[in-house]
Amino acid sequence: MPINLIIYLIIINIFSFILYGIDKYKAKKNEWRIPESLLLTISFLGGSIGSNLGMIIFRHKTKKMKFKICNTLFLFIHLYIIKNL
Repeated sequence: MPINLIIYLIIINIFSFILYGIDKYKAKKNEWRIPESLLLTISFLGGSIGSNLGMIIFRHKTKKMKFKICNTLFLFIHLYIIKNL
């Protein structure tokens, strides 16, 4: 696997994880939230591991079926692509 791809995946997954933490914090404080479309887009673009970890660790968006299905689907797609590189 090319080093640039590894670096990209590390960065986007850290970013995704942090976004879930920020959004959970803002939800508790009743402040402006990160759009759901952005959270799902970042997951789609390679941040599915960070998104899934963020959902589990921060207990955020776990009741929303859209997030459970999409983030899990994106994770399997990304793992399949990585495996076949």
